Amino acid sequence: MVTPPDIPAWLAQLYPFSPRKFLTPGGASMSYLDEGPRSDEAVLMLHGNPTWSFYYRELVHALAPNQRCIVPDHIGMGLSAKPKDYNYTLAQRIDDIAALVEMLKLKRVHLVVHDWGGAIGFGFAVKHPALIGRIVILNTAAFVSPRIPARIALCKLPLLGPLLVRGLNGFAWPATWMAMHARKLSPAETRAYLFPHDSWANRVAVSAFVQDIPMSESHPSWKTLLAVGQGLAQFRDRRVLVRWGGRDFCFNDHFLQRWREIFPQADVERIADAGHYVIDDAQDRVVPDVKRFLTSPSA
Repeated sequence: MVTPPDIPAWLAQLYPFSPRKFLTPGGASMSYLDEGPRSDEAVLMLHGNPTWSFYYRELVHALAPNQRCIVPDHIGMGLSAKPKDYNYTLAQRIDDIAALVEMLKLKRVHLVVHDWGGAIGFGFAVKHPALIGRIVILNTAAFVSPRIPARIALCKLPLLGPLLVRGLNGFAWPATWMAMHARKLSPAETRAYLFPHDSWANRVAVSAFVQDIPMSESHPSWKTLLAVGQGLAQFRDRRVLVRWGGRDFCFNDHFLQRWREIFPQADVERIADAGHYVIDDAQDRVVPDVKRFLTSPSA
């Protein structure tokens, strides 16, 4: 295996992929994985904050022998470019994903979403419903909510928030242990999660994601997220799998209950001892479940 130049050898042991590049409509270079057989049907895995495509590594290993896997790093995250002046808003991120799907000429997309990937992925789905196949939901939201943990609200404060998130790494680093419960990330896994976000400049989008959480109608992303939430019910005819870490400090059971109401047809399991990084924390349960769901014959 030849290690791509922007992936150090130690990381390639855990992330043995060859990322590709795509220029987004906003003019930034997006890194994305395109693994598995060539097809116009693919599993699109969307990460949140402060993770990157590394989060889905084991799912890619499980699916790629038989299914095409598309796994982008949102601009400012992972191995994508980290411009200081990008339009780091939900609407732009939805447009970025839509442009990637169009460039790849995909005709069927199965969604796997986690954290901010929920709002972005369903934002894409609401605009392109005919493309959407099966849906996997992992500790996320795609609707407005008045709930926000105090520790995240603190990171949204003007001046103090960017100082904590970008200056002191007070978001990505705590997540490596706060987002886990059943087990601890290994030192190598922790290093991999933090690797792309190793400086003030490289944490620009980690902070921007926090600032983009819309908590009132005056927020620039409120209308976008509201429209996404209003469009979710149209996917009740799709097969939906929900695997939920019950020890998530952010996306707690309130959000899980909303998903149950939105998708009453869904196959739902709450994993009581798993945290926010549910794939990492309950890998031996979640990855096989998702693989079976995405590869089983249509009903």
